[in-house]
Amino acid sequence: QIQGMPYGNCLLLSDGPVNNSTGIPFFYVTPKDNTVADLLKNPMASLTLPEADGNFCRKNVIDPEDPRCARLTLMGQMVTVPLEEVEFAKQAMFSRHPVVRKWPRSYEWFFMKMNIEHVWLQSWYGEVSAIAVEE
Repeated sequence: QIQGMPYGNCLLLSDGPVNNSTGIPFFYVTPKDNTVADLLKNPMASLTLPEADGNFCRKNVIDPEDPRCARLTLMGQMVTVPLEEVEFAKQAMFSRHPVVRKWPRSYEWFFMKMNIEHVWLQSWYGEVSAIAVEE
C-alpha cells in the first residue's frame, strides 16, 4: 500500500528436484499475494539464502542466520515461467514441497523464476564477495 517501497516476504522455492538441482530458483505464487502483485509491476528482486547445511555452523551449533554463517544473495528479475518450462517447475516445486498440491486452486497459482543477474556471497560479518553468475 506504500507506493514505490519494497515488500519482503517468505516464499517456498525450489531449484529443481533433489536429483536435478539447477541453481535457478522457481516459485509457485498467486497474484493475490502483495509480493507477486508488486513483482508483476516491477520484476527486480533479491533473495537471500542462509547457510543451513554448512559444516561451520553445524559443528559449532550456530544458528544459520548468525552473521558468522555464510549467506548467498541472488539478485535479478522475476519472470513467469515459460510454457515449455512449466512441467520442470512443477516437478521441482512439488517434489520438494508436496504440500503445495493441496493449496486452494481458486488462488490462480502459477510459476515464476528468478533470472539471476548478480550473486553475492557473505561469508563473515560484512565481508561480501561477488560471484560470477555462471558459477
